[in-house]
Amino acid sequence: MKSPTVLWAEQQYEKERSKRSVLRDSALDLFNDPMWNQQWYLQDTRMTAALPKLDLHVIPVWQKGITGKGVVITVLDDGLEWNHTDIYANYDPEASYDFNDNDHDPFPRYDPTNENKHGTRCAGEIAMQANNHKCGVGVAYNSKVGGIRMLDGIVTDAIEASSIGFNPGHVDIYSASWGPNDDGKTVEGPGRLAQKAFEYGVKQGRQGKGSIFVWASGNGGRQGDNCDCDGYTDSIYTISISSASQQGLSPWYAEKCSSTLATSYSSGDYTDQRITSADLHNDCTETHTGTSASAPLAAGIFALALEAK
Repeated sequence: MKSPTVLWAEQQYEKERSKRSVLRDSALDLFNDPMWNQQWYLQDTRMTAALPKLDLHVIPVWQKGITGKGVVITVLDDGLEWNHTDIYANYDPEASYDFNDNDHDPFPRYDPTNENKHGTRCAGEIAMQANNHKCGVGVAYNSKVGGIRMLDGIVTDAIEASSIGFNPGHVDIYSASWGPNDDGKTVEGPGRLAQKAFEYGVKQGRQGKGSIFVWASGNGGRQGDNCDCDGYTDSIYTISISSASQQGLSPWYAEKCSSTLATSYSSGDYTDQRITSADLHNDCTETHTGTSASAPLAAGIFALALEAK
């Protein structure tokens, strides 16, 4: 016969298990967005209370009313499909520009291969609307998001500097998921003008509090690339973000370097789920991958932190 102490301890354990299971079940019904239940990195969808919770822990933050309100993020990439149904309500034209065509419209150039989908996917991770029956939910779904089109053409030091330093009094967070070739051979970093833009941003941006630059650490792990050879993610002015898989492991493409400050979730093994987001042509995707997908998730988390503080 079990002692009263043992029986009491088992009852408490069962209470805790039951409580966690209920939380996980109810999380599935938080939003009406059709791909919400596939966003495993925002809600642990394994439905097993015996396993440790494995997600970004943003739901308790949202439940406190912190959803990115008043924070502006811009994505430095190949453009932004700003009229996308799941992005338009959060689109900020003051955080947007096209440095490839030198105009104020960052809309991506369409082609048969959808080559310029990257920026829209990254922006969607951050600021997809909640409860609008479209795609999924952004990490900071009430933040404002802009796009800088600067990768669809020859990328010069001047274009990089203009992008990194765009409207620093208005933009709080810059998210970038690009860098030198991840071939294990290239050592490259920002030029003189881009370096000056970084320095100005961290000293004068965000109304003197300092711009926040979030950078993907690179996908050259299989090639033996080291992100310390990438002068953008290795910069003292950027927050370098690597990836963790659905299993909580370092994925095959992750690069090793001392400059990595944090990881967020992304794809892993072939059977692992990937990242859900908005896609070109007002579509949705569940196949966004690599550290490109990790950096925007981190940018969204930083937006939540800025609203909280």
